[in-house]
Amino acid sequence: MGRHRSQAVTLSDVARRAGVSVATASKALNDRAQVAAATRQRVLEAASELSFHPNALARGLIVGRTRTIGLLTDELGGRFSIPILLGAENALGNEQMSVLLCDARGDAIRRQHYIRTLLARRVDGFIVLGDSNDIRPSLTRDIPVPVVYVYGESADPGDFSLLADDEGGARLAVEHLVALGRRRIAHVTGPHAYRAARDRVTGLRAVLAEHDLALAGGEPLFGEWSQRWGRHAARMLLSAEPEIDAIFCGNDQIATGVSQTLLDLGRRIPDDVAIVGYDNWEDFATDCRPPLTTVDLNLEHLGATAVEHLFGALDGTPSTGVLRQPCRLVIRESTVPTTVPQPRPSA
Repeated sequence: MGRHRSQAVTLSDVARRAGVSVATASKALNDRAQVAAATRQRVLEAASELSFHPNALARGLIVGRTRTIGLLTDELGGRFSIPILLGAENALGNEQMSVLLCDARGDAIRRQHYIRTLLARRVDGFIVLGDSNDIRPSLTRDIPVPVVYVYGESADPGDFSLLADDEGGARLAVEHLVALGRRRIAHVTGPHAYRAARDRVTGLRAVLAEHDLALAGGEPLFGEWSQRWGRHAARMLLSAEPEIDAIFCGNDQIATGVSQTLLDLGRRIPDDVAIVGYDNWEDFATDCRPPLTTVDLNLEHLGATAVEHLFGALDGTPSTGVLRQPCRLVIRESTVPTTVPQPRPSA
C-alpha cells in the first residue's frame, strides 16, 4: 500500500530506497565530495521517486548550519548597494538560505554591535558590502565564520575580496571610442580621492598609449560625481580644446551634464563629439539626450558571485586575494547613431 500523504518522507526512507546508509544519503543530497558519482545519482533518483523535500532546518542540523547568512553593509541606500544585495539575495534564495541584513551606516560601534548580533544568531557566514570599490579595514579577526568582501577590498590579503574591474571597464570604453575613429579623447571624472576614478584613468591612459594617442586637454579633469560638474567641465574642455571628438566620463551623471552643455553649444552627439558614461545608471543613461553608451558594472552578478565564493568557503575551499569581475559595454546613441531602417527589397 502506498504511503499516506500525511506521512512525510524522511531521509531514512530515501536511504533505504537507495540501499545506502543515512549518513551517505545525507552527504549525497548535500553534494559532498566523499560520495561516489554513481551512489550520489542513485540517492538523487530515490529522492525524486519519493518526492523527498528535505526540511531546511533539519538539513542545517545535520551539517551544523543554520542556513542563514549575515549581510553587513555601510550604506544600504547607496547607488551600488541595492543591485549587489539583490544579486546576493537571489543566489541565496535559490539555495533556500536566508539573509539577515544589517546597515552599519559607516559607524564602527554600530558595526561591531551588528557583528555580535549576527554571530549570536549563529549565521553560517558573512558578506561584507563596501560602498566605493575601495580598500577597507579587515573585519575577519572579529568573525569566526567565513567572510567574503564585495565591492570593497579588505586590507588583509589573506581575505577574499570581489571587486568591479574599473580599469578593465575604462579600457572597454576607450577601445570603443578608438575603434570608432575618435582621436581627440578627453576625460571628465569624479574626485581623485576615489580609487575607482584613479583606476579608470589608468585604463584610459593604457589604451591611449597602445594607439599612440595623447589625452585631449593633457590631464583628466577630476571634480564631482555630478551633472553640474559635467556641464562646467565640458565648457572648460571645449574652450581649451575645440577639436575634441570624444569625451569619456567617470559616471553617467557627469556624462549627462556634458551632453547638456554640448547640445547647448550646438555640438552634435555623436557626429561631432561622442560620449561614453560609466555605471549604466538607468535613470540617467536612458533619459539622456541622446541615450548614453556606458559601462555596466554587472552589480547583481557581483552579488551572486560573492555568494558562490562564500559557499566555497563553507564547503572547505575558501578563496583568498582579490578577484576583479569584468564589466560590459552597453552601446547606445551617444557613440553610435541609430541607423535609418532600409526599405525592403521588392519581390
